Amino acid sequence: MARFILSLMELGISATVHMLFGLYVFSTAVAADISQAAAASGCLLLRRPAATGLVNVAAAGEQEERMGAAPVLLDGSPPPIVLVHGIFGFGKGRLGGLSYFAGAEKKDDRVLVPDLGSLTSIHDRARELFYYLKGGQVDYGEEHSKVFGHARFGRTYDTGHYPVWDEQNPVHFVGHSAGVQVVRVLHQMLADKAFPGHDTSEDWVLSLTSLSGALNGTTRTYYDGMLAEDGRSMKSISLLQLCRIGVIVYDWLDIPWLKNYYNFGFDHFEMSRRKVGFTGLFDLLLGYTGPFASGDWILPDLTIQGSLKLNSTLRTFPNTFYFSYATKRTRKLFGITVPSSVLGIHPMLFLRVLQMCMWRHPQNAPLPYKGYRDEDWEDNDGALNTISMTHPRIPTEHPNRFVMDDSDCHPLQPGIWYYKIIEADHILFIVNRERAGVQFDLLYDGIFQRCRKHAFRKNPPTVPNETSQ
Repeated sequence: MARFILSLMELGISATVHMLFGLYVFSTAVAADISQAAAASGCLLLRRPAATGLVNVAAAGEQEERMGAAPVLLDGSPPPIVLVHGIFGFGKGRLGGLSYFAGAEKKDDRVLVPDLGSLTSIHDRARELFYYLKGGQVDYGEEHSKVFGHARFGRTYDTGHYPVWDEQNPVHFVGHSAGVQVVRVLHQMLADKAFPGHDTSEDWVLSLTSLSGALNGTTRTYYDGMLAEDGRSMKSISLLQLCRIGVIVYDWLDIPWLKNYYNFGFDHFEMSRRKVGFTGLFDLLLGYTGPFASGDWILPDLTIQGSLKLNSTLRTFPNTFYFSYATKRTRKLFGITVPSSVLGIHPMLFLRVLQMCMWRHPQNAPLPYKGYRDEDWEDNDGALNTISMTHPRIPTEHPNRFVMDDSDCHPLQPGIWYYKIIEADHILFIVNRERAGVQFDLLYDGIFQRCRKHAFRKNPPTVPNETSQ
C-alpha cells in the first residue's frame, strides 16, 4: 500500500511538472505571436481580443506551410540541411514563431524544418518527411494503413520543399531525439524503393547527424508507463495514460485554430467528433480504436524492444556520413550513478535523471536483448540513456568510432558512426537558446560546418556563405 501511494505521489509530481512546462512553452509562443500580430495590424495589444489574435496567427502559420510560403529549395547546390524534431516537437508553421531548434536554422541559408506528427509512429513520420521534401500527397502505405486502422493518405504538399531531391541532389539530415530514428527509417525506405512512382536509393542521403538520438530505445519509457514485459502495452495508471486521454480529447474536440497552432499528428486516424461522435469518443478512451489501441504511435518505438525491432531492419550505408552527439547529466559518486548537478539540469528533467539512474529491469520480465545489464543504462540525460545515443548497438553493433573533438574525425569516412559524449541534458540545445549559452553556437556551428566542408562524395563543395554566429 505504501509503495502504491508513493507511486501515485511520484506520478502527480511528474504530471504537474510536465504540464507546467508544456503550458510555459505554449503560453510563451502565444504571447509572442499575439504581440506580433497586434503590432503588425497597428493595434494596441489591450484593444485586441487574445483569442482573435491567436486564431489569426495560427491560421497564418498553417496557411504559409500549406501554400509553400515556407522555404522551398528548387536547386540542389549546396545540399540542404533538414532539421528533424523529436517527440512532442514541431516544425515551421506550428506554435507561431517559436523554433524547436531555438533558431539554429538561421545559421545557414539552406535549412528546412519540417513539421511532422509529434506523437505518431516512426513509420508514419518517415512517410510524412519524404512527401514534405519531394512533394505530393502523403501515402502511409496500403498494407501498413490496413494493419493499424487508419487512412492511407494524409496531407498534400502541392510543392515539395526540395522537389529536386535525388541521388545527384542529396540532403543532410540533423535529427534530435526520436527524429534520428525517423531519418534512419526513411533512409531504409529510400534504399528499398518503398515510395510508389519514385526511383529512390540510399544515396539520396548524404549525411546524418544525431543529436541526443534515440538509436537504441530508452528505459524512460518504462517509468512513464510502457510495460517492460513486452514494450508495447501500457500500465493502467501512468503518465502515458494521462497523456493518452489528453491527446484523445484534444483530437476529438478538433478545434481548428488550436490544431493549426499545434497538432499531435493523428489526423489520419480521423478521431474528430465530426467523424466519430460521442460513441467514438468512448471507444477511443476505452482503448478499442485509435492509435493507442493499435500501437501505431511513438512510445512503443522508443522502448528497447521496439528499437531492437526497428534496428533489425535498418542498415548503416557505406556512402553516407554519420556523426552522433550523446548527452549525459550523470556522474559516479562512491561507485553510484547520480545526477551530475542540480543547477545544470532543467527542473523538468532532474527527477527523471535520478529515476533513470535507479532503473532496474523487472526480474520477472525477459531481458530485452541478450547481454543486457542495468548498469550499462544508468548514465542518461533525463530522457534517453547515454549508451543508446552513441550509435546503433542492438541487435548488432554498427561500425563506430569515439572522438574527443570534432576535428579528430577529419577527414570523415562514410559508413562509420563517429560519436562524442557531451555534458548536457536532453533539451539543452532546443527551444531555449539562452540556456545553452556559448555551447549552443559551438555545437550547431560544428554540425553545419561539417555538413558544408567535410561531408561530400566527390570534390569538396564550394561554401556559399560562412556559418554565422
